[in-house]
Amino acid sequence: MKKIQIFILLITSFSVFAQQENTENETYKKRVLETAEVDFLMSYYAQTGTHASVTGGIGNEKLSDVTPTIIISLPLNDNDVLTVDAGISAYTSASSSNLNPFDSSGASRNGDDDDDDDDRSLRATAPITGSPWVESSGASRQDVWSNGIISYSHSSDDRNSVWSANVGVAAEFDYTSFGFGGGFTKLFNEQNTEIGIKGQVYMDAWNPKYPTELDSYIEAGNNLNNGFFNGLDILDQNGVAIDKNATTAWKPFNTTLVTDKARNSYSVSLSFSQILSKKSQISLFFDVVNQQGWLANPTQRVYFGDRPNFYIGTASSIPNYTSTSNTDVFHLADDIERMPSSRLKIPVGMRFNYYVNEILSIRTYYRYYTDDWGIDSHTANVELPIKISEKFTLYPTYRYYQQTAADYFAPYEQNLSTQEFYTSDYDLSKFDSNQYGLGIKYTDVFTKAKIYTFGIKTVDLRYNNYSRSDGLNSGIISFGIKFVND
Repeated sequence: MKKIQIFILLITSFSVFAQQENTENETYKKRVLETAEVDFLMSYYAQTGTHASVTGGIGNEKLSDVTPTIIISLPLNDNDVLTVDAGISAYTSASSSNLNPFDSSGASRNGDDDDDDDDRSLRATAPITGSPWVESSGASRQDVWSNGIISYSHSSDDRNSVWSANVGVAAEFDYTSFGFGGGFTKLFNEQNTEIGIKGQVYMDAWNPKYPTELDSYIEAGNNLNNGFFNGLDILDQNGVAIDKNATTAWKPFNTTLVTDKARNSYSVSLSFSQILSKKSQISLFFDVVNQQGWLANPTQRVYFGDRPNFYIGTASSIPNYTSTSNTDVFHLADDIERMPSSRLKIPVGMRFNYYVNEILSIRTYYRYYTDDWGIDSHTANVELPIKISEKFTLYPTYRYYQQTAADYFAPYEQNLSTQEFYTSDYDLSKFDSNQYGLGIKYTDVFTKAKIYTFGIKTVDLRYNNYSRSDGLNSGIISFGIKFVND
């Protein structure tokens, strides 16, 4: 499953604004959405790093991702709005490619790039090598994640209540997701106060893919002289070819793979918003998220510090295994990531916005997060919209994040086989990060510029640079344009 956690990447928000105008003899009701709107969003994301989770906490994390999205909002009548949100994420990942690291330079068995590695007979003419630092040419190197969401909202005649519901699907090469949810928002105190509740359910399923050496071992009937391993030397820590029939030969620590393909999430969100004055507003939120099922990622290797090491590739490169100079030897995994079958997450936070003057506003955000895997985190964000002209606004932003490590995290070769749960995924490690961004937004409420019958209402261009204390660095440039049907 792609971690988009690529931290990742697009956040789409919808707001419904309504007002009511009264006269002595009649009431005028404004439509929730006057006319159809179309948002087109596009982003490009790129990252580098040295702690790839697919290769056990070390290795090339280079990744690039292009994400086009279209959002269509349609007024069904005065009170109801239907929204369709569809998008794809086409990514290329050095880390994911090394699900099968032995496809580098086409040196796979039978020339088969299938990550299931059902290649059983002929040796390739080139030697079999691999490296956590070299991007493989395997099938998992790139993929397309796609999703679609349909949302419906209904506002009461007095515009003081809003009901909403949504349903959506998403899929990529090893994962599918089906979600649905709904919410209710109530406005009172002359619409200066707002409270809301939302619920969401995701019924997800793995189509599990595994590290090639583990999958191939099971396919070969636990026999190192069959299938993928037939005629292939396995080296010990000293670079000496082992006796495959010996009791001390390499074998996976655990040959039980995914036993429950379900991964379900249930969340409830509570929110409160209050206008404090003509210039200030505060919002509070509290969420509870419960996850159940196979919550570990089956693509991610784990190496134990209390078990001997075995390799495939060039013996002379073993001493430099953790260095980027290693291009031709690969450490055979001890196991895949194993995690508890449940997780409880609780984020709580607040927003405070202040209008300084017609040029400058201040938007702040803070969130505290905790879960029963041992992670506690703090997020602080500030955005300073600066209106530089009637139609153009600058958006400088800064975000700081800090978290503790999960109870089950340890770096490469520092987990122990005596543990019940273990991972070397640095997304679950202790780290802090900084993100700097700058955006510019064009707004034309009169939509004078047009494409056919659609007027251009807003154009938004932003760039964010992200750096993490474990060495991961990334940048994302995003573009959005909103059209209104005149």
